[in-house]
Amino acid sequence: MDIRALKIFSHLARTLHFGRTSRACNLTPSALTRTIQRLEDEVGAPLFRRDNRSVALTPAGAVFRRYAEEAVERWQALQRELAGSETLNGEISLFCSVTAAMFILPPMLRAFRQAHPGVQIKLQTGDAAEALDRLNNREAEVTIAALPERLPPAVVFVELALTPLVFIAPADGAGFPAGGTDRIDWARIPVILAERGLSRERIDRWFRANNIRPNIYAEVAGNEALLAMVSLGCGVGVVPELVLEKSPLREQVRLFEVDSGLAPFIIGACTLERHLRNPVIRALWTTMASEQRERPR
Repeated sequence: MDIRALKIFSHLARTLHFGRTSRACNLTPSALTRTIQRLEDEVGAPLFRRDNRSVALTPAGAVFRRYAEEAVERWQALQRELAGSETLNGEISLFCSVTAAMFILPPMLRAFRQAHPGVQIKLQTGDAAEALDRLNNREAEVTIAALPERLPPAVVFVELALTPLVFIAPADGAGFPAGGTDRIDWARIPVILAERGLSRERIDRWFRANNIRPNIYAEVAGNEALLAMVSLGCGVGVVPELVLEKSPLREQVRLFEVDSGLAPFIIGACTLERHLRNPVIRALWTTMASEQRERPR
């Protein structure tokens, strides 16, 4: 029973998705299946319950998951100890949106890599609305997310950027008024909304507060997808201004003036408090906090 097999099992136990784990671990689906089957043979019990629609841990799998995660953590601690106190080694799994990966993280990761070249960074990108779920499901150790109304217990947060939420419309303006809340017929104008996440929560609350029943044209995953739909002339939407400023589609949309009073996004790094006991993650956290203090405001 080797450490790599335990890491693969732990990843699958978090995702409960063979396809996602095979891609993340650079394995073919058949190789992943063989790895799990070997572990089940060694343990002497099935670890997963599988059918055509779902994957779930068995009771034995839940017990083995605790063992596997503890074994991997102890192995990583041993590697750090053997490498010496002055050199950090190991890996960090980091999840964020494409925009954060391109425009928020680079100076921080550059500084971290210069100080700790022995640490491997496993960067995953996706919908920012998934960030806290990825953290809680242990699919990532550090995520970049907008600060929610209530931070989940045991999650710590360091601010990295502040950006307002803005309404956007197609640049050509065909069929869309210039703006102004009182002049908009929200029952007719098509609206593109995020499927989930903090921006969806805030715009839903704003619609309710103004007794507006929006004409929802589409619900999409991610700000980048929302920008694309608006640029195609499908409707108006709401995105963080930072995403708009950095988007290659920014010339194909325009600001849609609405006096919404939507609270800005506080964007930052999140991790579980217990992760800060890991010196590798603590070093990244310190770098992020230091870089943020030095950024011009």
